[in-house]
Amino acid sequence: MRPSRAIAFWAVIIAALLFVEVAELTRLFTLPVQSALGNLLSFVFALVFTTILALIGALFVGIYISQRMQSPGGFTRFEEEMLRMRKDVERISEDVQELRRRAPPTSPETRP
Repeated sequence: MRPSRAIAFWAVIIAALLFVEVAELTRLFTLPVQSALGNLLSFVFALVFTTILALIGALFVGIYISQRMQSPGGFTRFEEEMLRMRKDVERISEDVQELRRRAPPTSPETRP
């Protein structure tokens, strides 16, 4: 599945869930929640089903995160700029130390 199709698929799922939620709040239709809680078998089934979906979702999120962490990627522009700045600071620091070595020693009275 291409990324654009996957995003569209999940957008449709989320929109459907939002529609059901708004319909519940506006009493357009109501789901028989009390009968589901009254029937122990349906309650356990719903609980197990939700747990399985949560585990599958966590598995996919974990796979995605580990793949992103292990994929070889170059530095971002920000990181490249920070590395260039680090080299500049090191070069300037070396120049300052070289100037200090070349400068004549000063006595404490002549310092500002």
